[in-house]
Amino acid sequence: MSADEIVKPKIASYKRHLLVCTGPRCTQDGEAQALFDSLGEKFKAAGLHEGELRVKRSRVSCFAACKGGPVMCVQPDGTWYFNARGENLDRIITEHLRDGQPVADLVFHQGPGAQAQP
Repeated sequence: MSADEIVKPKIASYKRHLLVCTGPRCTQDGEAQALFDSLGEKFKAAGLHEGELRVKRSRVSCFAACKGGPVMCVQPDGTWYFNARGENLDRIITEHLRDGQPVADLVFHQGPGAQAQP
């Protein structure tokens, strides 16, 4: 295959990238996958599916942080969340992804991206 045949991928602009662990050790019975699948509608309801606040979402097979799942990471902020289910997930979407304020009681690790936060 020549370089002329390779199509360069495109990704729409986004403000944050939400990585969700859907590995079998993070949650049981496909709970994390169901959570991931629900994000499209939740992002739409919060106005995060398009525009300047758009959040891109991706599945990750394992973060090697296997306790307290579902586990997710918000980039480029470097904010890691545990127990991201139900009302907690709704808080992360509203308070952090939409309003820009991490949900401190659900954060279990803060990576180097935190310095980039205004």
